Amino acid sequence: MKIAVLSGKGGTGKTTISTNLAWVLSEEMPIQLVDMDTEEPNSHIFFNVNFTGEESTDLLIPEVDNEKCTKCGTCAEVCQFGAITVFKTGVLVFDGLCHGCGACSIVCPENVITEVPKSIGKIKWGRINNNLSFAMGLLNIGEMSGVPIIRHLKKHIDNSKTVILDSPPGVSCPVVETLRGADFAILVTEATPLGFHDLLLAVDVVREMNIPLGVVINRASDDYDQVEKYVDVENIPLLAKIPYDKKIAEKYSRGELFVKDDDNWFKEVRNIFEKIKVVIPR
Repeated sequence: MKIAVLSGKGGTGKTTISTNLAWVLSEEMPIQLVDMDTEEPNSHIFFNVNFTGEESTDLLIPEVDNEKCTKCGTCAEVCQFGAITVFKTGVLVFDGLCHGCGACSIVCPENVITEVPKSIGKIKWGRINNNLSFAMGLLNIGEMSGVPIIRHLKKHIDNSKTVILDSPPGVSCPVVETLRGADFAILVTEATPLGFHDLLLAVDVVREMNIPLGVVINRASDDYDQVEKYVDVENIPLLAKIPYDKKIAEKYSRGELFVKDDDNWFKEVRNIFEKIKVVIPR
């Protein structure tokens, strides 16, 4: 089972739920926690990870032989991202805009475009304990998109385990790529108008991809009940409500899991998984 933890905005508690859920479930089954937030990965902060492997994520960037190029402009016409511009003096490639699709090299009538690898980041993997493995991606500063790194990370997913995917914030391309192939989506929101607004965006994306979903309300408050009313009307399972608790906030700020040394929270987070099993089609 692959469980993606996401929300429509940052700072709602995706990593809090991902790390604590992974730890709780690892007490009884093999778990793999994968941090898909390649721009700001932080799941590893909550564990003492023994990293055992690392690979560079490379993007194939076009390289033009301007001595043989006829300046026909076909490559520039096919590029959707404006990464190639043809001048009288030659062809200029903006590798920061290139998505590595390879279209330019395919359509070049003179076959003067070759592709050369460029590192845009890396992935790392290792173990936290005997039952909990970990992987993460890290995008180089200045690169356009972490999607290639997310795809690279997915090649290291262990399908024999229950996998927790700590998704990037928002609902853009990296989140969509994270969701591909997921069996369930946990949408973490907060009891605020902004949290509710971005929850609606996330629900639309997950439903468009036909993925079963449930909601966790973090920093829940009796002062704002629109989220609960919405999930009730939409028949979306409410997996858990985590109230604003200063002790939880203090543990998070120290890089600690709030389920440790607290049997009540341990059982509450474990119950999230039981509710997920009820929702997922057999």
